[in-house]
Amino acid sequence: MKFTAEQIAGILEGEVFGNPKAEVHKLSKIEEGSEGSLTFLANPKYLPYIYTTQATITIVNNTFIPDSDLTTTLIKVKDAYLSFSKLLEFYDQAKGNKIGIEQPSFVHENVNYGSNLYLGSFSYISENVVLGNNVKIYPNSFIGDNVVIGNNVSIFAGTKIHSETVIGDNCNIYSGAVIGADGFGFAPNLDGTFSKIPQIGNVIIEDNVDIGANTTIDKATMGSTIIRKGVKLDNQIQIGHNVEIGENTVIAAQTGIAGSTKIGKNGMIGGQVGIAGHLSIGNNVRIQAQSGVGRDIKDNEILQGSPTFGYNDFSKSYVHFKNLPRIVLELEELKKQILNQKNQKNG
Repeated sequence: MKFTAEQIAGILEGEVFGNPKAEVHKLSKIEEGSEGSLTFLANPKYLPYIYTTQATITIVNNTFIPDSDLTTTLIKVKDAYLSFSKLLEFYDQAKGNKIGIEQPSFVHENVNYGSNLYLGSFSYISENVVLGNNVKIYPNSFIGDNVVIGNNVSIFAGTKIHSETVIGDNCNIYSGAVIGADGFGFAPNLDGTFSKIPQIGNVIIEDNVDIGANTTIDKATMGSTIIRKGVKLDNQIQIGHNVEIGENTVIAAQTGIAGSTKIGKNGMIGGQVGIAGHLSIGNNVRIQAQSGVGRDIKDNEILQGSPTFGYNDFSKSYVHFKNLPRIVLELEELKKQILNQKNQKNG
């Protein structure tokens, strides 16, 4: 897609200085600008590049006045950074505005879908699936039996949505995610082997949820694994069966949550956190990266360490831990002094 300077200025409520018919079809950094690209200048650190950039159009603040001639057409706006961010969002939406069913793909005859469906090649839509309006399912994806997906949902390439999963509106599920696979349920036998416990529940994902690439969310043994509205999950997260994550909680990459743990709303959980099963974690909890959680946590706690304890206590303890070799040497020296004093007294 190509856009002219005057079209972009209209979107951003800006003013063109240069060629209003100048066309762009891609975005670039200002230092890497090339013909046909659009860039922006907001940070004074990059000011020298405005005079050398090969970008066709550059978005700048209203206050910018060049010191010498420019080859790039300017669009002056109130806030260049926010305006460029707005264009990124516009560009991303336009790029993803695909419609139609590509072939080869399979859609069961009992599937119901709304308007503006996009289904990428080599995708499989199973029996009794219901898809809302503006659903985008990218290539090599699988949607299992009886799945329900709401409006304005994007499911990116290679995603697997297993049977009975329910997904709300305005969700993004990124490449390689697996939603609704069997939970890790096995019963030990007397001979040391394990028997699989059937997993007959499902996964419910509420509105406005983002699920990162290669994240896995297991279906419940019975009942539902639930991701409440507004939750944001990073890449490569493991969520066990019957877990519930409260509204607007954000979780960073490589965190693992064992089965049946309940996490409250508005939480922030760092990367590589391990959370044991059957725990209750309150609202507004902050857990620092690489922590190990093995106990219930009350509302508003801030934790770090493995096993976790209070963040302030951890910070104080860590100071002593770093000094531990010196402290040991000092103790050994004190021990020698005490022994010498004893020997002198006894001698």
